[in-house]
Amino acid sequence: MTPEPEATAPKIAIEDAGKYAGHTVVIRGWLYNLRESGKLLFPIFRDGTSTMQGVVSQKENPEAFGALKGLTQESSVIVTGKIQAEPRAPGGYEIHVSGAEVVQRVADSEPYPIQLKEHGVDFLLDRRHLWIRTPRQAAILRIRAECVRTARNFMDGQGYTLTDAPIFTPAACEGTTTLFEVNYIDDQKAYLTQSGQLYVEATAAALGKVYTFGPTFRAEKSKTRRHLTEFWMLEPEAAYAHLEDMIELGESLVSAIVQSVVKNRARELAALERDAGKLEKIAPPFPRIRYDEAIEMLQKAGSEVKWGDDFGSAEETLLSKEFEKPVIIHRYPSALKAFYMAADPARPELALNFDVIAPEGFGEIIGGGERESSYETLVRRIRENQLPEEAFQWYLDLRRYGSVPHAGFGLGLERTVAWICGTEHIREVIPFPRMLYRVYP
Repeated sequence: MTPEPEATAPKIAIEDAGKYAGHTVVIRGWLYNLRESGKLLFPIFRDGTSTMQGVVSQKENPEAFGALKGLTQESSVIVTGKIQAEPRAPGGYEIHVSGAEVVQRVADSEPYPIQLKEHGVDFLLDRRHLWIRTPRQAAILRIRAECVRTARNFMDGQGYTLTDAPIFTPAACEGTTTLFEVNYIDDQKAYLTQSGQLYVEATAAALGKVYTFGPTFRAEKSKTRRHLTEFWMLEPEAAYAHLEDMIELGESLVSAIVQSVVKNRARELAALERDAGKLEKIAPPFPRIRYDEAIEMLQKAGSEVKWGDDFGSAEETLLSKEFEKPVIIHRYPSALKAFYMAADPARPELALNFDVIAPEGFGEIIGGGERESSYETLVRRIRENQLPEEAFQWYLDLRRYGSVPHAGFGLGLERTVAWICGTEHIREVIPFPRMLYRVYP
């Protein structure tokens, strides 16, 4: 590679700057920060892939110096310059600017609202559309993208076919108390989906092994650091599959996601000051305990939980402290689970289900299990739960016509990303969080 004249210099991404050391390039982005020192300027540029420090000399490049001097934060710019190795600079390289074009200058009278200082959470959430430009938030969103890419590649590689589930549904699949009701056409009532599971049970009967990956909605009036009202789930379903099959698939999927982030997003993990050593240990098999054992462990740890209680964040955090890897808890009481969950033949009071609890107190990231395949039992469960039977006739058809054992799970993307990133609150791991009392911006 020979040096290029400025007129034909390649347009590069900042994350690739190291490949162009000693060469003149063009960077298109925004001014993140500017430090002035006499006749030298030290701008920091960002372009969505990373940030890079620049150096501009008034003596050597007076026009570029004049264009950048006093430039306001987040003004959009196109800069030309030579990439030089600089160990003291973030990323190990800097650009010696020889040309600068200001595409749009942020007005001095209306400065960029998110300055390089501490801001309150509500202030930042009201300006989430701008907050995501900061290096920390950008790193989180790149890690989220890596998780999505890896998850889809993994599922495809396991022979699962992506099938999409509807967002409008006629009835609840988890519980009627957490539904968002929508006025549909001609006074019909519809609901935002709580899960794509029931629909991928149908596509599994058509295609064998399937998954859906999309948004789901829960109208839970919860303000914990683990809850959103809109979040994304990856939900596999397989015909002729049992509980053990899904446990093995779940731990392999989680491990693949984590290791891909460790390998491909080390820079982002470092920006978040995340201990990658903890993540490197995540590999199958995960520790497995029965619900009965979990109750005993919690009671020994001082919890007042008793058999038959569901686990909340406090219980999940206590259990996760006992393990370096995610822990799999299986066979909860059937009374705690949804109407479609199959019972354990050996102990009918238990469900053939499992949860995966992330380490370090990040809570449940997977919930799933084996589905009830008996038509008669499913009808009885629907009636016991006082669900609208007519809305589930299509679902009952799956048991009328060629019912087989089948199983699946749901992996919550945001909780998984929050754990991998080590974020304090789940609101940071989705571009525009929807929470209790927050739907703006």
